[in-house]
Amino acid sequence: MRKNISAVDAIVRRRSVRQFLSTPVPEALVLEILNIASRAPSGTNIQPWTVHVVTGNARERVSLAVSEQALTGKRCPEYAYLPEQMVEPHISRRRKLGYELYRLYGIERNDMEGRKWAEIRNFNFFGAPVGMFFVMDRYLTQGSWLDCGMFMQNVMIAAQDFGLETCPQQAWCDYGEIVHASLHIPPSQIIVSGMAMGYVDESASVNLLKSERIDANEFAVIHRT
Repeated sequence: MRKNISAVDAIVRRRSVRQFLSTPVPEALVLEILNIASRAPSGTNIQPWTVHVVTGNARERVSLAVSEQALTGKRCPEYAYLPEQMVEPHISRRRKLGYELYRLYGIERNDMEGRKWAEIRNFNFFGAPVGMFFVMDRYLTQGSWLDCGMFMQNVMIAAQDFGLETCPQQAWCDYGEIVHASLHIPPSQIIVSGMAMGYVDESASVNLLKSERIDANEFAVIHRT
């Protein structure tokens, strides 16, 4: 049933959910959301995205394969998401979110086993029954990455109108080679991101996490003359 959430409310309320209920999501609903999201802007209308939706046995297969690889500690990244060396204020923002996430999980800062457990949870889609991988042709350039990002944002916003929540998961791209093999994604395509989708488990303390955003007065540069 549609909730008729306003666009502003959907944007402000959007969050990255890290614990879902196992309640199934109808395939037709997933496709409806993707159809709605496809109205995202796309330069010259090339619509560069492909979405691999995994449920049931396919979901279990890719989850198991990547979890096993993650436990070895050997990554095979699709691309570099962050620079090798970060600077302020980005370092502090990233650390603050990480510390708060570990606190809600009950993980001490020096608990490396606990941190590894937190990472592995990504690869079960945080319990969500639906996983998605956003893919595009590898030869495409920055403009198509922008298009794909706006399409993903539309998916996350539209899902809320159907009572669903999401979590974008770039973590899967640290093991891109395994995802390629599990889902038969050809090497000519690049995995941009994963995403979990399902019904939120409101009883999970980790879902209390709310990341901060700086005020527009701090990042907007207004030119008047």
